[in-house]
Amino acid sequence: MPQTTQSIDRATARRFLVRRHLLAPPRSLPAEPASVKAVFDRLGSIQFDPLEVTGRNHDLVLAARIAGYQRAWTDALLYEERWLYETYNKGLSLVPTAELPWYRITWDRFRIGEHGTKAFQDHAALVEELLERIRRDGPLSSTDIEPRAAIDWYWRPTNQVRALLEALAQAGILGLARREGNRRIYDLIERLFPAELLARRRPEDEQRRHKVLSRYRAHGLLGGRGGQQEIWIGTAPTAAERYARHAELVEMGELVPVEVEGVRGVRYVLGSEVEQLESAACSVAAGESAGGGVAFLAPLDPMVWDRDLLRSLWDFDYIWEVYVPAAKRRWGYYVLPILAGDRLVGRIEPRIDRASGALRILDLWWEDTIEPLAENGLVEGLVDAISAHARFAGVERVVWPRAARHRSVGAVVRERLAPGGRLRS
Repeated sequence: MPQTTQSIDRATARRFLVRRHLLAPPRSLPAEPASVKAVFDRLGSIQFDPLEVTGRNHDLVLAARIAGYQRAWTDALLYEERWLYETYNKGLSLVPTAELPWYRITWDRFRIGEHGTKAFQDHAALVEELLERIRRDGPLSSTDIEPRAAIDWYWRPTNQVRALLEALAQAGILGLARREGNRRIYDLIERLFPAELLARRRPEDEQRRHKVLSRYRAHGLLGGRGGQQEIWIGTAPTAAERYARHAELVEMGELVPVEVEGVRGVRYVLGSEVEQLESAACSVAAGESAGGGVAFLAPLDPMVWDRDLLRSLWDFDYIWEVYVPAAKRRWGYYVLPILAGDRLVGRIEPRIDRASGALRILDLWWEDTIEPLAENGLVEGLVDAISAHARFAGVERVVWPRAARHRSVGAVVRERLAPGGRLRS
């Protein structure tokens, strides 16, 4: 049954989002592997990206929420316990394996789609050779087999072996046994997951609804129409079908409409999170602080998916510029938004320098309305976030930018670090 439309102001929306994203305060979850599961239980899926300039995207998402986060915890859930697995859900993502029956549509659609059908028909002999090799010898990667001529594959020509291993994985015939750096090691899917789980299937329309719902579960406050289309990739073959699935979820009460003051169009929250929305409204009305602490948000953190909403709620413009030519970048190559309480206060470009064992802060940009030294606790929170990031990266010292505009804040940062920019124990 549909629920009544909620009406809130921008401050309530900000407070709600930061809280439901487990960022109030940052790094508040205990330093243990179970906290990784807690984040996935809340968000449902986290995007995977192989770039590791200052940490992999999913690790950055988790490190912002979990005290003392270690990447080995997530790797163990992926490649040992198989509690997580990789699949496509708004790009390549990590998803709880228990939800595999609701994501089988990704495999099934690839098998019957033009791309998968052509790959398997045109290269049937090599496909069978690869499968036989894995059956006989166990997990392998594309580098374990002599390369073959390149074929057209998505954005660029690719070695046939690599392309077909990817195709077999996208079809759910192979799965990812593990990663070694960016090298993917594949095995037969039936060796990785229980037969009972692989045999479970949900109706296609139920899977479609689940995929639409997954976007709201990850973000928390999305619109239903228009907006950034990349957010909805893979939810339905057409916009009309997605709208139909969305309408079903509203009618079922799974999604609740929300009108946000100053934000164009109706937004929606999960029906299960209406109480959190009301709690945020009470907190703002009572004049309560959003809490302290600073976090660096990953470029694909679901909190920052909706760039239009960032502008509407925070007056904050964020562009991930890794694919922008250097001469055209406004900020930098791998820049992260800075969250302080429930405000977005700036951007930072950290870089891990493993050769020298340092976290280099290449640059930092405060929003025009922010005077960091005049903000109670902001610089101290920044130092805590930098120190946490350095520990996560496994380095022992911090190198601050030398530009004159950073000197005053840099002086406070250096006071809170040990001599030589080393982390305090």
